[in-house]
Amino acid sequence: MATAEGAAPRLTRRRRRQLVLGGEYAIFLVVVIALLGSADWHEIHANFANWSIAKQVFPDIITVGLRNTLIFTITGFTLGLAGGLVLALMRLSSAAPYRWFALTYIEAFRGLPALLIFVFVGTGVPLAFPGTNLPGGVYGQAALSLGLVSAAYMAETIRAGIEAVPRGQMEAARTLGMSQGKAMRSIVVPQALRIVIPPLTNELVLLFKDSSLALFLGITLQERELSKYSSDVASQQGNSTPIIIAAFCYLIITIPLSYLARRLEARQKRGQR
Repeated sequence: MATAEGAAPRLTRRRRRQLVLGGEYAIFLVVVIALLGSADWHEIHANFANWSIAKQVFPDIITVGLRNTLIFTITGFTLGLAGGLVLALMRLSSAAPYRWFALTYIEAFRGLPALLIFVFVGTGVPLAFPGTNLPGGVYGQAALSLGLVSAAYMAETIRAGIEAVPRGQMEAARTLGMSQGKAMRSIVVPQALRIVIPPLTNELVLLFKDSSLALFLGITLQERELSKYSSDVASQQGNSTPIIIAAFCYLIITIPLSYLARRLEARQKRGQR
């Protein structure tokens, strides 16, 4: 039906969508400008970007804070990966007690806050097993705490990877005379680990951040991780600049790892097409 002469033409759906989107951008821009205009930039610079205080945290924030954070993360990830692989195999076992134990462990440790695990390892283990000292002291306690938590998550990830390997791989290996255990170790598990590399990389990022919970283990000055070191210096100086520097240190590690995980996942999806 033709429009009446002189009547405004009706907007198309695409044009209406463009106008709505433009309005949303305009509102967002106005809010950002208002926030930037109302901020006290002198106070922000003095309390969050004080160069004289920033110079005082180097190089200790790297040689102490970041170094300990990386140690906690790598050792915890290693224990978690080993434990997760064992739990995944138990979860897929034909023996019911193995499956029950793995399922109970996974559900329990995925349901508990990581903070409780750190507190238990730091205080509960010495009480439950008098005279027991973990190798490495605080480093061993942090690795065990992170490993216990991450093993539960990695177990489900690895189990999904094992189940994603085509059954024909196992059948072909058995046809060649391999035992089920050898076929699992030599054929299935290596393929499964390649499949789950992207989610395991994401788990590494989470562990890197969870390493900040090591402060509940009663660490010394030389055992402080990144967040504890920066918060201590910030309290001493009465300035938040060390915390901002610590935040950048976290981002320098987590952003490349997250990008790597996305790249690996995208490559994996292309390979499946």
